[in-house]
Amino acid sequence: MTTEPAAQAPKASPGGAPVLKHSPWLVLFTLCLGFFMILLDTTIVNIAIPDMIDKLDASLDQILWIINAYILVYAVLLITAGRLGDLYGPRRLFIIGLAVFTLASAACGLAQNPSQLIVFRIIQGVGGALLTPQTLSVITVIFPPEKRGAAFGLWGAVAGVATVAGPTLGGWLVTNWDWRWIFYVNVPIGILALVLAVIVMPELKLNRQHKLDIVGTLLATVGLFLLCYGLIEGQSHDWGKAWGPITIPMIIGAGVVVLGLFFWQQYANRNGEPLIPFSIFSDRNFSLMNWVVSAISFGMLGLFLPLVIYLQSVLGLTALQAGLTTAPMSLVSMVVAPIAGRMADKLGGKYILFFGLCLWVVGLSLVVYSAQVDSNRGDLIPGLLVAGLGLGCTFAPLQTIAMRNIQPQVAGAASGLINTTRQLGAVIGSAAVGALLQSQLATQLTDKATANAAGLPPEAQSRFVEGFANAASSGLEVGAGQSGAQLPPGTPQNIIDLALKTFHEAFTAAMRNTMILPLTVLAIAALSVLFVKRRKKNGTQPAGEAAASDTATAHA
Repeated sequence: MTTEPAAQAPKASPGGAPVLKHSPWLVLFTLCLGFFMILLDTTIVNIAIPDMIDKLDASLDQILWIINAYILVYAVLLITAGRLGDLYGPRRLFIIGLAVFTLASAACGLAQNPSQLIVFRIIQGVGGALLTPQTLSVITVIFPPEKRGAAFGLWGAVAGVATVAGPTLGGWLVTNWDWRWIFYVNVPIGILALVLAVIVMPELKLNRQHKLDIVGTLLATVGLFLLCYGLIEGQSHDWGKAWGPITIPMIIGAGVVVLGLFFWQQYANRNGEPLIPFSIFSDRNFSLMNWVVSAISFGMLGLFLPLVIYLQSVLGLTALQAGLTTAPMSLVSMVVAPIAGRMADKLGGKYILFFGLCLWVVGLSLVVYSAQVDSNRGDLIPGLLVAGLGLGCTFAPLQTIAMRNIQPQVAGAASGLINTTRQLGAVIGSAAVGALLQSQLATQLTDKATANAAGLPPEAQSRFVEGFANAASSGLEVGAGQSGAQLPPGTPQNIIDLALKTFHEAFTAAMRNTMILPLTVLAIAALSVLFVKRRKKNGTQPAGEAAASDTATAHA
């Protein structure tokens, strides 16, 4: 192993972290700034859908692709981007990703039609995928073990705030300007992060070989594309035909088969330089945390999808009001996450993570219990505050546990993998909960319509129930102020009021039943944490940390 001069790659300190020209906390701020933009973009677009439909004259299919094109490309490329960071240096990949994402954001704001916006969203996804894995790998290398939890705590606080704050910021921007500003807001943030990255980020070339696993890259890309595409598009195609005779289940099945081939190829090539070094799976904690992080994303997306609809369609809140209702959870999470990170450094992350997940389940269960037809925003706040406390206790301990024993030269691959499983969990959660919500809503609408129609004249009862049954079979509209029924023009006001009451009762019941699924997944994830191996108390460093001194200065 040859060693680069200090000017090109920082030497390792005795504690295992490299000596930097700038404070590692300034580097962390730069990483978090870029990461904040990426995560914000996964949630901020949803709130601008009505404005996009109106001003871009976009169809529902086009709107779905404006949302999903970014998520699809982002999820597919994360593993490859993480490995590229290992091979060519995370600084280079971070700067390239940041530049691509910032330019694509400006282009999205300037788009003149839905097709242009979809193309620019794809480019945004590429930039986001190049940037994201580098954040975890750099944090793992530049911070010594005793400070890593606090760093992950701040990183986790940013992740939590960005994910939940998207609807709030998006609602404010759309209300005061228009949909274009949800993209323009990225430009000044991106420029600032880019300038800081060029100045403060260290060169960390952690792998001696410049060799990319081409076969593995192709298999991973194709497999993840098919799996994510099938899950994202399944509901819009009613889980039936997608491309001619090819069905959604066939696409998902093909994705699973290709990913199976990918993992077989990776195992067969384990002594070479695979895209995912199999050595990282020998660490039980890393493998467990991949499952837990996917379950957290499943729960987060699965819970907030019906909750945001409930806030606007049942409680009648505006987009901004709905975003502000969930803001206390993100604020509590932001405050708690750094504290939880420091506690994880001192006490180990296992029981802090377990405690956090349990609190999150309890808090969200309180939210579900409090969500009634006649509830108001204040009824939901106690549960959201408890959930925010729990959420703040998850991010830092999870990353600390996952990356504790990972050797720096494969930190990018490990980071890419754990971010991919996070995205897959979100995609699967959104698809599963969306399908279950649709099914529950169709059943509940018919049941509630039948019960509420009892007070109508006999000749009107069958038409009332039939209106909801037709809506359930032909596609449900769940926007604010809508009843879900297909009511003809000139319908008497008392019938319209009864239809709205029926929809509110049906959606609330459907939401409460649907949310049992993500809550169950989160509860299982909490129990899984009990199998984590705790950190040794004798001060012995894991192999990955001991190796940092050698690998932080290796030639790529």
